[in-house]
Amino acid sequence: MRLLSISTGKVMPLFGNHHPDYKSVASAIRKKSTSDLENPLPVEIHSLGIKGDEQADLSVHGGIEKAIYAYPAEHYAFWNELLSRETRKPTLLKHGAIGENFTIEGLLETEVFIGDKLLIGDLEFVVVKLREPCFKFNATLGYKGASKAMVQSGFCGWYLRVLKTGTLAAGAQITLIPGARDTSIAEQNRNLLQHRNQQDLWE
Repeated sequence: MRLLSISTGKVMPLFGNHHPDYKSVASAIRKKSTSDLENPLPVEIHSLGIKGDEQADLSVHGGIEKAIYAYPAEHYAFWNELLSRETRKPTLLKHGAIGENFTIEGLLETEVFIGDKLLIGDLEFVVVKLREPCFKFNATLGYKGASKAMVQSGFCGWYLRVLKTGTLAAGAQITLIPGARDTSIAEQNRNLLQHRNQQDLWE
């Protein structure tokens, strides 16, 4: 298990026809890699996330409990295939395109539980909860069904709280320290799929 990429984004207008009330909203969901395997630059991580990363709506993103959004690289094949088919345009997403800060490999939602600790390099994080997508994710990928597809596939990723700050670079090894193991990210997503009013996912 290792960290493939570290990505950050700035708040900027996000345009699209993916919500009935808004044609443009402020968002920092568009992330770009600042440290990858080809250029593993050290990045500063503090208690509120990655230095230089921004969030537009702190009620749903960022803060202590959602400082870092981690996403498995294994799911990129799913998104590339789905978007290529639905938009009829060849798609090859770059790391950070799902809005994640950490693109990782070797660890999936079925294997990660709320309360698990992740040791990445010399830093330490704890798994807090799954990522719940909204219309901004649809607008980012240019496909109205993107949020619905994320929930239905279970390919949601998860948020991390930072327990030990410092510097980190792509290529760092990841070690999982199990917590109570009561609820996996996959189980949390299934509960969301069963009980949430999902209308806002594709409006």
